[in-house]
Amino acid sequence: MSIMNLISGYLASDIRMATPILFAGLGLLIINRSGLLNIGAEGTMLVSTLLAVVGSYYSGSVWVGLLCAVISGALMGLLFAFFTVTVKANQIVIGAALNILGSGLSATLNRIIFGVSTTVTRFDAFTNIKIPLLSDIPLIGGALFNQMIPVYAAFLLVPAISYYLFRTQAGLNLRSVGENPRVADTLGVNVYRLQYMSAIIGSALIAAGGAYLSTGLVSSFSEEMVAGRGYIALAAVVFGKYKPGGVMLASLIFVAGNVLSNILQVSGTPIPYTLLTMIPYVLTVVALAAFAKGAVAPASLGRPYKRG
Repeated sequence: MSIMNLISGYLASDIRMATPILFAGLGLLIINRSGLLNIGAEGTMLVSTLLAVVGSYYSGSVWVGLLCAVISGALMGLLFAFFTVTVKANQIVIGAALNILGSGLSATLNRIIFGVSTTVTRFDAFTNIKIPLLSDIPLIGGALFNQMIPVYAAFLLVPAISYYLFRTQAGLNLRSVGENPRVADTLGVNVYRLQYMSAIIGSALIAAGGAYLSTGLVSSFSEEMVAGRGYIALAAVVFGKYKPGGVMLASLIFVAGNVLSNILQVSGTPIPYTLLTMIPYVLTVVALAAFAKGAVAPASLGRPYKRG
């Protein structure tokens, strides 16, 4: 295999495997920009991975599975918003509770619906869509333009969300709520409504990442299959300095370690398997320690707003 093919394959794997984290990171970014701190991405993704498979299995359409997953994410976002915005509960505690809920609920529903069988359930899944001409570009063509539709969607969301946040009045309102909700409220911005909307939409994006994981990247479901991607997405938002482009770059960097780990395992290296699986997580910690010092979170992040 030539060096060009090796590099192209490595880039393709990096982009494909970074997509669930990118979806989750963009969803968390929207939530954080409204002043809400949600650490429950892991639980949201766990539920959506299962419901995407269930929807696809029973309907025969992967798009129905994606819709089921997104709806489940929106409902978990609504639940999070109710407790943090309306009830004013501690946001860290509610996020942790969502992780526990997602883990238990996905495992229980999986055993109820599919049983404890070790056989892989067959269902409709995403497949690669090659873009003519662009996919023939040397080195990067196969990596960038021969991917699944959710991959294209995730990376197109980066400029779209960036434009929304920094070039529109609605994005300015959202950022103002995250920085100083009292001033935003005084200027006529409905703080509570914006926080509810950001929690619901952001959680739906997180769920889309989970849906792609089970119906695209892996094409199967197993309990705890998210394997920390929700937590890595949290790190990607901080590493990316709360900007969509930064989140995308962080996702690609963190997953690069995962791809390297897989390559080393396949190549038969004498390095123990347990050490290889640590690579992406160690890389995440090192990258955060080295490059995330300049990240400035929204001023009101994690602080419940009380009107009056």
